[in-house]
Amino acid sequence: MNTPAVEVSDLVKSYGSTTAVDGVGFRMAPGSVLALLGPNGAGKTTTVEICEGFLRSDSGAVRVLGLDPAADGSKLRPRIGVMPQGGGAYPGVRAGEMLRLVAACAANPLDPAWLIDVLGLSGCARTPYKRLSGGQQQRLSLACALVGRPELLFLDEPTAGMDPQARRLVWELVSALRADGASVLLTTHLMEEAEALADHVVIIDGGRVVAEGSPAQLTEEHPDAQALRFRARSGMDTGLLVAALPEGCLVSEPSPGGYLVTGTVDPQVVSTVTAWCAQQGVLAEELRVGRRSLEDVFLDLTGRELRS
Repeated sequence: MNTPAVEVSDLVKSYGSTTAVDGVGFRMAPGSVLALLGPNGAGKTTTVEICEGFLRSDSGAVRVLGLDPAADGSKLRPRIGVMPQGGGAYPGVRAGEMLRLVAACAANPLDPAWLIDVLGLSGCARTPYKRLSGGQQQRLSLACALVGRPELLFLDEPTAGMDPQARRLVWELVSALRADGASVLLTTHLMEEAEALADHVVIIDGGRVVAEGSPAQLTEEHPDAQALRFRARSGMDTGLLVAALPEGCLVSEPSPGGYLVTGTVDPQVVSTVTAWCAQQGVLAEELRVGRRSLEDVFLDLTGRELRS
């Protein structure tokens, strides 16, 4: 039980002149959920595929359940479940057939019919994969990853394309897996998902780890841990507000009409914000004070600009 579920040290992987993973290292405790976060192109999927044994690293060390995924693939594969991006199913195969096929490859599989029912796929079990909705394809891919009773589950964007009900079901399944002693490594662009599920978060950008810790550590230990959020007319000039606030307070508009004030937030700061809004002839709506969110920290670390 003391053996890490995943241990990565100084991992490097390049494609020609592009270094996708540049010295990544982290440790995942057994029976835990680790969220690997990063912008598009940060190196998340490459790192995960090396851990799964689908890619070989250029240098560095990787141990998954105590095994080298490149050299010990035949021993490791029966112990892990993989939910890749893009589904991983044959386009013409029916949903139920695909799951039964994967189950037939496992030594002690879960009942495919039960799993189909749990994941809400009973109504489309005879539907070809290519005709399933995006969310249904995702749920089938998750079922294929779960059916072999894995000790360690790799989930790459597990709730992409899912509606809120299906997303909550996946969250409940991940929590149940952890409670049963399984380990889960997931990548996601949903900060709410990472905060809800992860025991440990690793943020990578440009192929490097830029921060890691529990969600609470990443949000509360930030120098601007407190935050005030409110909604108002988008595009307002916040220069006068910054000048009126105490030294050290910063104001930003992370999304149109969504304003964020960071620093030491006290009653005087709240009063200053509402007075400034009144001067602008607007009402500060949805005003709330609390710790910074994981999304705030993520954007500060990786930037707010769009990436190609």
